[in-house]
Amino acid sequence: MKIIVCAKQVPDTNEVKIDPVKGTLIRDGVPSILNPDDANALEAALALKDRYPDTTISVVSMGPPQANYMLRECLAMGADEAYLLSSRAFGGADTCATSTTIAAGIRKIADYDIIFAGRQAIDGDTAQVGPQTAQRLGLPSVTYVQNIRELKQGSVIVERQLEDGYEVVEVQTPCVLTAVKELNTPRYMSVENIEEAYTKAITTWNEVDVNLKPEDCGLKASPTQILRSFAPAPKGKGKLLAGSIAEVSAQLVAELSELHVI
Repeated sequence: MKIIVCAKQVPDTNEVKIDPVKGTLIRDGVPSILNPDDANALEAALALKDRYPDTTISVVSMGPPQANYMLRECLAMGADEAYLLSSRAFGGADTCATSTTIAAGIRKIADYDIIFAGRQAIDGDTAQVGPQTAQRLGLPSVTYVQNIRELKQGSVIVERQLEDGYEVVEVQTPCVLTAVKELNTPRYMSVENIEEAYTKAITTWNEVDVNLKPEDCGLKASPTQILRSFAPAPKGKGKLLAGSIAEVSAQLVAELSELHVI
């Protein structure tokens, strides 16, 4: 079995700040990490490899050259090979152009049974790239996968997370599955795998390598326009009321009445 995992290097949101004047992200000095949902997607692939040792896992990412570090982390977790789609032509891509590029890379790898991706990336939270990639490849997809029940000949049975429960879906392979954090707990890298990860070559492709024209990728192929990014204004401190239930209730009603809320 051959599995492809789509992964993205993202800024650590715990360290991200917004420029108050420009309204843009301040990325200088902000560490980059493997997107958390993509780590769950990779773990799902690794769990299948544990059950089926003849499985090969390829990780694909689109990003700048420094995304190599994230891909080596994926190799150290247990992936077999990694591919980086990197070119100035890919810069400024929205989800539409990103999925076009990722799909082109997957076509070049070819011969796959399951494609895993994270539900969404923490720097965009769109949850669009996985389904869009499936559409461009002409594959069925299941989003918000919280459990993989059974792998059958020619299909896989999964649980799809809903707001008030889940639904069981059987989908034919090859297919695209997007993972949520409830699916699993990503494993740690072992020292042996870390050492081995730095002996493996990471294949880098540009737009020519994956048969894309410059106008078909990056900013030129992105219909989405972001006017500005901003942090919401901080909320005021809450007020703690003390006393008996009757006293607190009376005080709450009085204050809400004074504010014309009630």
